[in-house]
Amino acid sequence: MWHRPDALMLFAAGFGTRMMPLTAARPKPLIAVGGKALIDHALGQVDGTAIRKIVVNLHYLAPMIRDHLAARTDIELSDESPMLLDTGGGLRRALPRLGPGPVYTLNTDAVWSGANALGQLSEAWDPSRMGGLLLLVPKERAMGHDGPGDFAMGDDGCLSRGAQFVYTGAQIITTGLLARITEPTFSLNRIWDMLMAEGRLFGVAHDGNWCDVGRPESIPLAEALLNGGGNV
Repeated sequence: MWHRPDALMLFAAGFGTRMMPLTAARPKPLIAVGGKALIDHALGQVDGTAIRKIVVNLHYLAPMIRDHLAARTDIELSDESPMLLDTGGGLRRALPRLGPGPVYTLNTDAVWSGANALGQLSEAWDPSRMGGLLLLVPKERAMGHDGPGDFAMGDDGCLSRGAQFVYTGAQIITTGLLARITEPTFSLNRIWDMLMAEGRLFGVAHDGNWCDVGRPESIPLAEALLNGGGNV
């Protein structure tokens, strides 16, 4: 059995500008979908996994997220004040809390149906050939997503840039390449490009449905999905 990561980074620091006006006074991870905050939908993916360490990054309206998670003694917080660090910089800031080795990362602006997102990554993870493993959905099944696709995937699962698949916000990634970036603020897209150049970025298709909840108009779509709507 391959070594499974046991640490998870949840991204919750962004301004949520696409979700305005709902995020004028509330961070996007606390927007309710189906009666539950988006960050709690993300934390639901941890159930049944072997994850022992959870780190949540904070920036915009950080006290509200602190209060929301106050009862969760299993979660550590990584404060990005005074500068928002983007996904790459945020992950690097959290490394002392996450520990060495590959980690899961998960966005907090989506809902899922079907198989557990992190469980699928765990089953497909092969550190002997992978530096990153991304959970994807075909572009035509990316509910609530109005942008182009992100990746093309070969028969062996190896990824390149393309329009066939959309990244769902869930991955396993090794963290060694983070040290090569000198800027404090940067996207994990830069790490993906490095891994693609080495042939070590892979993907797996999500066994279920997924909805990007990045805009107010996506909330009804996400709630319909949670109520059994959408086709695999």
